[in-house]
Amino acid sequence: MVTAGMFKFLKPSMRPHPTDVQAAVGWGVAAATGGLYLVQMFNIGFDLPWGWIKRTFIDKQEEEQ
Repeated sequence: MVTAGMFKFLKPSMRPHPTDVQAAVGWGVAAATGGLYLVQMFNIGFDLPWGWIKRTFIDKQEEEQ
């Protein structure tokens, strides 16, 4: 196991288990995907969903006042 060799200085009970590594990779993929989505939206001009939210809630409140 690769992780066991990297963490030999830890007690066996404290070493990361395969499910811990899987969870960390999963959260990393989710964070990277979310980051790429946000970057794309800013490059496009973020019309959807941000433009819809702005038109529906923020601009409407300004018109009412």
